Amino acid sequence: MSSKKKFKGEVDESKLSGSALHVNDGVEQPPNINPGYKKPVSVSSLLSKQEYFDGIINGNRAILGKAITLVESRLPVHQQMAQELIAMCLPLSDKSVRIGITGVPGVGKSSFIESLGMQIIGEGRKLAVLAVDPSSERSKGSILGDKTRMEQLAAAEQAFIRPSPSAGSLGGVARKTRETIILCEAAGFDTIFIETVGVGQSETVVHSMVDFFLLLMLSGAGDELQGIKRGIMEMADAIAINKADGDNIKKAQMARQQYESALHLFPPTKSGWMPKVLTCSALNNSGIKEVWQTIEEYINKTINSGYFIENRNEQALFWMHQSIKEALQNKFYQNSEIESFLSDFENQIRLRKKSSFVAAQELLDKYFEIIKNQKQN
Repeated sequence: MSSKKKFKGEVDESKLSGSALHVNDGVEQPPNINPGYKKPVSVSSLLSKQEYFDGIINGNRAILGKAITLVESRLPVHQQMAQELIAMCLPLSDKSVRIGITGVPGVGKSSFIESLGMQIIGEGRKLAVLAVDPSSERSKGSILGDKTRMEQLAAAEQAFIRPSPSAGSLGGVARKTRETIILCEAAGFDTIFIETVGVGQSETVVHSMVDFFLLLMLSGAGDELQGIKRGIMEMADAIAINKADGDNIKKAQMARQQYESALHLFPPTKSGWMPKVLTCSALNNSGIKEVWQTIEEYINKTINSGYFIENRNEQALFWMHQSIKEALQNKFYQNSEIESFLSDFENQIRLRKKSSFVAAQELLDKYFEIIKNQKQN
């Protein structure tokens, strides 16, 4: 529809070839979409339990990745299938060395893991790296950038890197990391790295699922022992001072002496192992082999003493209790009747009409009453 009415006999000036307003037709543009493109047939990404299991034990990385996604899903139907899949994989697990790696932000965890990982696969081992990325508390999103920071390792056939969002769980440790370990072990990975986000509380959770706990530290960053929680140092089976290169070598050696002196003040460990302090440089690949030799020495010592199996058993019991707590919490909050009470109780707490503790007890009483009535009916 023309925006301006034309009089009888009037000619559009842009149509006249001699007019300054004349517009050429120009070159015909190609279509935006390839005419030969065929839309792929939509196929459900959800496989059967047997297909997941067969893919995992045959070393299919794509299926292993899908199985981990299934484990991480919060959908009830996915969770049921995931638990059944884990039960199938459980007899094939427990055949790896599990190593927790943590450290302050900026310590170079990704570079260190790549350097140590390349050392390990160079000895013929298969490595799975479970790198937990911090999720935003506001958006619940995460960057998941570990694969881009470990280019060499990501390209290696003997390595598998799985970045997972922490999903707001304690200290940034992914909620389903332990189940993921079982799937990776069933897939034939004999070494598992668990990298934490290094925010403080996650170390306790990681310590409860690994055989060896490595704390990465920096030198030349002020008072070496300031801000380091005693609890974290007590959990460490070894401390590696990274970035010991260039002008930082002397500072790293001084830091090593300080940490060694501090560790001697701690009570003996249950394993009977005296934690070691080492210096290394992921950039120059120096000291990395010594770190791996220390881990191997620890594993051999604890296997021979029986502590290795004892620790694994204690961890299994711990995770049973954690699973019970998580399941009860999920059932409580997923109960439709409880959901109808929650907002009212929350408002009463905000208005200071009811204390948090009284509200919690009353809600629990209501929940157990609902369960009792459901059983009777």
